[in-house]
Amino acid sequence: MSLDRHDPEGAIAEAAKAYSNWGRWGEDDVLGTLNFLDEAKRREGAALVRRGVSFSLSQRFDMNGPQKGWRRRTNPVHTMLDTGTDAALGNQGFPHGIGGADDVIAMPLQCSTQWDGLGHIFDHGKAWNGRDAEKVVTSAGDLVTGIEHMAPYVAGRGVLLDVARAIGDDDGEPELPDGFAITAEHLTATAEAHGVSVGRGDIVLVRTGRLARARRDGWGDYAGGDAPGLSFTTAGWLHRTEIAAIATDTWGFEVRPNEFDHAFQPLHQIVIPNMGLLIGEMWDLDALAADCADDGVYEFWLTAAPLPITGAVGSPVNPVAVK
Repeated sequence: MSLDRHDPEGAIAEAAKAYSNWGRWGEDDVLGTLNFLDEAKRREGAALVRRGVSFSLSQRFDMNGPQKGWRRRTNPVHTMLDTGTDAALGNQGFPHGIGGADDVIAMPLQCSTQWDGLGHIFDHGKAWNGRDAEKVVTSAGDLVTGIEHMAPYVAGRGVLLDVARAIGDDDGEPELPDGFAITAEHLTATAEAHGVSVGRGDIVLVRTGRLARARRDGWGDYAGGDAPGLSFTTAGWLHRTEIAAIATDTWGFEVRPNEFDHAFQPLHQIVIPNMGLLIGEMWDLDALAADCADDGVYEFWLTAAPLPITGAVGSPVNPVAVK
C-alpha cells in the first residue's frame, strides 16, 4: 500500500476498511486472530521440539526495568510481606518451628514483556469487532474482551524473523537503527533467508536488536522513545498471512517516529480494533536468536499465555520457546 505521510486519517481509514476482520468469527467473538491457532496448529508446533532446549523470552520484572514514567507507567515494585528474619525471630506465630516468606508486587500490566489485549486500542470510538468502546472498557475493566479469554489458547508454532541479523549491518552488531521501518518485503526476505515459512496460526517474533542496544548502552528512551519497528505498510502482510499473533523486542511494535506527520501509533489503530491481532511488546529475543543462528532452525514450540486477569486490557507474560 502507498503511504502519504501528510494524510494519516486517510491511510488509516483505507487500511481499516481493507483489513477488517469484523464479523469474521461471529458477532460475539473475543479472540480475534487467535481463532487461526487451532488444535492442528498446536500439534504442528509441539512436533517441532527436537533438542528440548528452552528459552524464556521475558525480561525480568524488577525496579531496574525500562520504565521511567511515560504514560504513568512505572517499573514493578516488589515488597516482602514475610521474611526469613520474621521466621528466625519467631514473629510469625507458627507451630513446631515452621516459617515462611510471602511477597507482593505492584506494577502496570504493560510495564515489561507483555501482550496487548483487544481492549487496549480503539478506532474512532470502536473496539474490536465494531463494538462501542464505551460499552466494552469501563472503570470496571474490559467487560467483553478481557485478556482472560485468551489464556488457554496462546501456544503453538513460533517463528522468529531476526530482521536485524538478516538485513542489518554485517560488520557490526545485528541491530537496526531507531526509525528503521520494517516493510513486508523485509519480512519476506528475512523468512526466505532463514528458510522458514509464515502462515495461518503462527506466532511470529520479530527481532530488531533494540533491546540488545538498550542493555548495552542503557535504557534511555527504550520505553516510549524512538525505535525500529514495523511499517504501517505491513498491515496488508499481517492480514494476508493470517498469523495468530506477533511480538517484537521494542516497546511499541511499530516504527518510531511513526511514518506520518502528527500521528501516534497508527498501525496499532488498524491491527488491534479492526484486525483483532494479538500484539506482544518488549520481548527478549536475543538468546533465542543466537541459538537459531547457530543451528539454522527458526521455528519452535512456543507457549505464551497471558495471566487471566479478569477485565485486563494487557498482561505480563513469560513466553517460553522450546526447540
